[in-house]
Amino acid sequence: MNIVVLDGYTLNPGDLDWQALADIAKQDGEGQFNCFDRTSEAELICRASGADIIFTNKTLITAEALFQLPNLKYIGVLATGTNVVDLNTATERGVIVTNVPGYGPDAVAQMVFAHILHHTQRVSIHHSAVSEGKWTGCEDFCFTLAPLQSLKGKTLGLMGYGAIGRQVANIALAFGMKVLVNTRTEPLDLPLGVKWTAFDSMIPQVDILSLHCPLTEATDKIINRTVLDKMRSSAILINTARGGLIDEAALKQALDEGEIAAAGVDVLSTEPPQADNPLLSAVNISITPHNSWATREARQSLLDIAVDNLRAFLLAEPVNRVN
Repeated sequence: MNIVVLDGYTLNPGDLDWQALADIAKQDGEGQFNCFDRTSEAELICRASGADIIFTNKTLITAEALFQLPNLKYIGVLATGTNVVDLNTATERGVIVTNVPGYGPDAVAQMVFAHILHHTQRVSIHHSAVSEGKWTGCEDFCFTLAPLQSLKGKTLGLMGYGAIGRQVANIALAFGMKVLVNTRTEPLDLPLGVKWTAFDSMIPQVDILSLHCPLTEATDKIINRTVLDKMRSSAILINTARGGLIDEAALKQALDEGEIAAAGVDVLSTEPPQADNPLLSAVNISITPHNSWATREARQSLLDIAVDNLRAFLLAEPVNRVN
């Protein structure tokens, strides 16, 4: 069995172990396991040629590529999103594709609150001031450079209520926040303190809006000029889902003109971003490089699920199949 990992670096920069996949490849004594940090479009066919099984995170597996890989039987996507694979062609060619759902909702929820607390507690600017000697020269025992905000009593709006959204809601409730949820259909099992609300009704009510929905034709740029105009001027927008959910030019304008107070994003419309991405020069924004998923614990969980997916496929009992 020939197993190839096309772009393993972001999942495993060196602190995890690929041995489980290597053992599966070599269980008959003749298989091969190869792992590459990154694979370009030009390198794909050469590296995957002869592979029975490939794993990809962001390396595109197009219809053209699939027709050039006659031995391929299985594609394991090392992520939840599967838009990197031409699923229709994979299905036509009898290639099973799996993904890895739910491997790190706690990690992403933690990043949501890292961004929220960045803007409400203002740790960064106060740390910088202390480092510059402004506390040692202060007449009083403390000082505040910007207003600090309590989360207790604030209203958090969640667009989407999957595993990550539910974890964010749990943390918010622990802070004493009110939680409003918007989903396509109203859930029947919301916990005490969480209320379903129509999207248009939710937007003007929230102090913080956090996005946790997939990027589809219906949600593309759903946070646009019209929606931003309806948000409170004191509101904070958080996005750890997909960059395309936000009209980035409209968000920059809203931030620069003080129409909303702040934003925290872990995702952008193009990654890595172009140098002229409008959010890179916006005010009152915190940007992390799409690494909310990347705690060691979440990455280990992702790898474990990917290995289990492959084992299930080899037993002719595929799980997490997406085609």
